[in-house]
Amino acid sequence: MIEERGDRNAAAERAGGGTHPVWVIDDDRSIRWVFEKALAREGIGHRTFATAREALDRLDEESPEVVVSDIRMPGLSGLEFMQALKERLPATPVIVMTAYSDLESAVAAFQGGAFEYLPKPFDVDHAVELVRRALEESRRRVEAPPEGGETPEILGQAPAMQEVFRAIGRLSQSHATVLITGESGTGKELVARALHRHSPRGARAFIAINTAAIPKDLLESELFGHERGAFTGAQAMRRGRFEQAEGGTLFLDEIGDMPPDLQTRLLRVLSDGQFYRVGGHTPITANVRVIAATHQDLEARVRQGLFREDLFHRLNVIRLRLPSLRERREDIPALARHFLARSARELGVEGKRLTEAAVQFLATRDFPGNVRQLENLCHWITVMAPGQAVDVADLPPEIRGEAPGAAAGEGGSWREALEREVTARLARGETGIADALTRDFETALIARALAHTGGRRIEAASLLGIGRNTLTRKVQELRIDAKD
Repeated sequence: MIEERGDRNAAAERAGGGTHPVWVIDDDRSIRWVFEKALAREGIGHRTFATAREALDRLDEESPEVVVSDIRMPGLSGLEFMQALKERLPATPVIVMTAYSDLESAVAAFQGGAFEYLPKPFDVDHAVELVRRALEESRRRVEAPPEGGETPEILGQAPAMQEVFRAIGRLSQSHATVLITGESGTGKELVARALHRHSPRGARAFIAINTAAIPKDLLESELFGHERGAFTGAQAMRRGRFEQAEGGTLFLDEIGDMPPDLQTRLLRVLSDGQFYRVGGHTPITANVRVIAATHQDLEARVRQGLFREDLFHRLNVIRLRLPSLRERREDIPALARHFLARSARELGVEGKRLTEAAVQFLATRDFPGNVRQLENLCHWITVMAPGQAVDVADLPPEIRGEAPGAAAGEGGSWREALEREVTARLARGETGIADALTRDFETALIARALAHTGGRRIEAASLLGIGRNTLTRKVQELRIDAKD
């Protein structure tokens, strides 16, 4: 049997150009045979081993580029082998196989650093494709994030972000009230913190409160504090956010959702510089800079009677509008690298890298959740994506299949949708794009026209502005299911 395997490996060596980049470890002879045939057919050099111990001993003589290993084998297990391999060759991808497709096996495999998990029985073509991807990963030099140097507070090279940076600079010596507007997830609190940090109040407290996240009954006490016995459960005096921010900055997020009665109290503080704790009778002076933020159209809420006009003008002394990520697509690559590096540091794992195709693809997405959504995506990639180099196929389905503009609540024109589809296919390296999309376009035109006319081809052809014979030929070529 040893001679038989040696003959097969010799043939594989000839097919693979004299190298054995792929090692297959499985005590099941039939599994080894399947891999030997499939890899030899693809011209991929390989070795097979009946035990993990045999493979471990071979490491003293040569190093694999990819390992495919069963988990449960007599003697040394696949997970134990992977642990030993990672100590010597930490960058070598390991594809783990098992006939026991249970949660514990999958978790143990990925915790051990597996590249991918392949439950048995498996599709041979899928297995070979995994091996190819792992080989590409193994041979690709992963760009490590630069070490040293400080990370900028806010990233952005787009003109719209440069305007924000200039505004922060101009306000660096100001105590003025600022209203920050922009869609959810654009980084309003980050900008508020930057305004505070670069102001004369930078050494004092920065207190943030989301007025939409606190129940109306508690918001007043949260902002202004309360005296002991002011209401049931108030067993001690409590200082509110205004007092906590004394001498510093109070950031009021989602100010557009503030209840009307609290709008009145806030206006009084901004006008008089004084407030009362709930249940209190002694005025307290407030030396606080207020920065407010909202994703809503405050002018519209004023017109609707939902927001006080006088409060709006008090808050709207200086307005900063943060651009959506759709307006600063050129910043996506730098932001993604930053978030991937940060996620890797936080999780204590090796950083992932987006391929150029993946970066180009992400730049076509609308990201209705803006920078926050991109940050969450990068965290998902760090945890879930196989391998260190992340391609378009490794992105989550909701990102890959997102209809342009749909997730953002926008219809978008069909031309915009077409442009994004072309961009996405180019990023994936597809060919024959024109023919494929032209067929899809003609199929949609003719099928919808025939549906509209109840299958009457003469009428459908007339509506489309083409001849009946042309329509009939297209129906046959495109195999459109239509009635005569």
